[in-house]
Amino acid sequence: MMQGRAISPGRAEGEVVKIDGTFSFLGGVNASTGELNNDGRNIAGKVFVFYAGKGSTVGSFVMYDLMIHGKAPAAVVNRTAETIVTTGAVISSIPMVDGIDIDVFMEGDRVVVDGDKGTVEIKGTKTIGVVSSALLNDDGRVLMLQRPDSARSFPGRKSLVAGKIEAGEKPEDAAPREIMEETQIKVSKADASLPPIYVREGDIVWEVYPFLFRIGSQAPVLNKENVGCEWISPSEIKKDASIVPQTNDVVKRMLESMK
Repeated sequence: MMQGRAISPGRAEGEVVKIDGTFSFLGGVNASTGELNNDGRNIAGKVFVFYAGKGSTVGSFVMYDLMIHGKAPAAVVNRTAETIVTTGAVISSIPMVDGIDIDVFMEGDRVVVDGDKGTVEIKGTKTIGVVSSALLNDDGRVLMLQRPDSARSFPGRKSLVAGKIEAGEKPEDAAPREIMEETQIKVSKADASLPPIYVREGDIVWEVYPFLFRIGSQAPVLNKENVGCEWISPSEIKKDASIVPQTNDVVKRMLESMK
């Protein structure tokens, strides 16, 4: 179960139709049939997933027209809600949630959207809570750990200091524990943190709680969970394709929050 933000009330279930970008209902869909004009897919009765709305405010009334013709989507999920789609969803009684990264969805996923609670559930997947901590040294570089090829999640990839949250444990307590276990570096209160993000890996949805800690000149002593490490400048994270997805974004946002 993923927690987003409730935009338009109601609860619905359906298969995902996904667009990797913004979408304009005006010109983007046939209001009489629910068919998308660019590729022929149909959003009638489906969970329509896209980054955000765009275009003319008339798009709100296109959504209403879809509802009148019985061709409206069962629900809408956005990364970022804006006025056009929000208004259209409300006047058309379409459940809507935002604040969910659309990369977590796959075309054809069976999804339950709760516009009252602001939650989204992808059927057939399991959500697991983890912490992921950026350790920032005196040189302004971030510690990246090298995961072994035998790792259960993201094998062979580079990651921040990450680990599962234990039953009954708070994320802010799990982060220092994992850092100590994996690097022998002692930290206390985080210098920055973010609300959870969601990362899809097969049938697992990782609910990731990001943290950032300034650690001065402390050097890591790795346990057997990782096979190596390196210090990397924040500007280089985006360029390294071997790093776990969304690492660049969360590190950038946490650094900006400290300015």
